Amino acid sequence: MHFSSFPEFLAMGGYGSYVWWAFGITLVSMLWLVVSALLTRRKLFQEIKNKVAREQRIKKAENMENTL
Repeated sequence: MHFSSFPEFLAMGGYGSYVWWAFGITLVSMLWLVVSALLTRRKLFQEIKNKVAREQRIKKAENMENTL
């Protein structure tokens, strides 16, 4: 479809409000998915880091008990 002006392009032949709302909702949804995935990834890495540190502390404490 060919538009002769930018306002005509935005109007999309009378369907502009529907088209632009659909694009906007889709964009917001996709951004939310990316942000949510990044936040979940960060949380999981922090939990793994804490678990590894805890296991190292437990192992160190067990070694200290064995030396007594």
